Amino acid sequence: MQVITELRTLLRLPDFRKLFAVRLVSQTGDGMFQVGLASLLFFSPESQGTAPAIAGAFAVMLAPFTIVGPFAGVLLDRWQRRQVLAWGNAVRVVLTLAMALLMLTGGVTVWISVLGLAALSVNRFLLAGLSAGLPRVVDGPLLLTANSLTPTLGAGAAFLGGGIGVLLGMTLDPGRLKDSAALLCASFVFGTAALLALRMTRTLLGPEKPAEQAITNEIARVARGLAHGARYLVARRTPGQGLLVMAVHRFLYGVVFIAAILISRNLLSDPGDADAGLATFALVIGLTGVGGFFAVLLTPTLSRYTGSLAWITIMLLLAAASQVLLLTSPARAVVLAGATLLGLAAQGTKIAVDTIVQRDTEDAFRGRAFAFYDVLYNVAFVGAAALAAFTLPDEGWSRGVFGALAVAYLVTAAVLFRWGARTPAPVDLAPEPVRA
Repeated sequence: MQVITELRTLLRLPDFRKLFAVRLVSQTGDGMFQVGLASLLFFSPESQGTAPAIAGAFAVMLAPFTIVGPFAGVLLDRWQRRQVLAWGNAVRVVLTLAMALLMLTGGVTVWISVLGLAALSVNRFLLAGLSAGLPRVVDGPLLLTANSLTPTLGAGAAFLGGGIGVLLGMTLDPGRLKDSAALLCASFVFGTAALLALRMTRTLLGPEKPAEQAITNEIARVARGLAHGARYLVARRTPGQGLLVMAVHRFLYGVVFIAAILISRNLLSDPGDADAGLATFALVIGLTGVGGFFAVLLTPTLSRYTGSLAWITIMLLLAAASQVLLLTSPARAVVLAGATLLGLAAQGTKIAVDTIVQRDTEDAFRGRAFAFYDVLYNVAFVGAAALAAFTLPDEGWSRGVFGALAVAYLVTAAVLFRWGARTPAPVDLAPEPVRA
């Protein structure tokens, strides 16, 4: 297949291999960490399994990212991105070990949530850095394939890490060691990712002209830099449009994600059996990843014939179909099939949007573009949590909610196809208005 051939070509590029290795290892640790955190917050006997409680936990964990997140892009356009990957993973080692130690000595406390919030914040920063650095090691037509493979195989690595975390939880005897096992393993994997990042040269991932001023001066100019970046993305049209589409999708997907937790815990499993609920949710997420894998195979080939905008429209229509399927029945087979279809649609959309943002954004603005990307993700998910808290029953399944989501996907697809920009607009903006 063409995607396999292009993967072999990509893997012949030594700098791509190094960056790809960091992503795979780092996201394997992400999966372990997220399973450990989810087990504590959503599937432990002490956690509340109501829709408001689950949605509220998500909102608390994600809302601060919308405040911290905007600073990431300006910093990624000024700090060496290779250093960000190395130091970021090293910081996660410390945070995760501290969480595991707290679990072993004192159980679940408020500090677990505080440290978890910090670790997730660093994770979002690292993902933005990985995306912003990719065009520095791949260019031309291979960039589309790289955008197909790296995030999706990274997600696959996260699923693998999550699976290991689930197996650890199911094989160990109940107790604090069981609760902290996934976190301990994640810290080791994060350390490995930090070491792998050091194999790259310091300047490989850019930016070409990082700022040399004191960081306090740089932070003081963040607001103006972000405003300038926002004006650029809007004026450029295609990258700004892509970010907006992904924000809408993330909002709709977020409602389904919270519904999946509730369905896995309270409908398809005994609410009192934490391991069964977590295993069911892991299966749902795993099949979402299977759908994403098919997106890797299909997107690089088919989107070249349809064009990016038409491909995104098709993926949004598939997402609508997944919601129509879910509203028919809460049966296990239907939920799993819907997850697979939605995974295909979500990853197919993301691959195309990532390529648009990377291809149509100048390097001087690319870090800010992906920081905005990340912020919009979090804002949309917080909004989804708020909607889910008021609209979903505790069992997670609602014919009315899934029907409304299907309509929203259809409307988004129609608006994008009818009025969406197909080519970027020329922009006459200086890249660095914030420098003294």
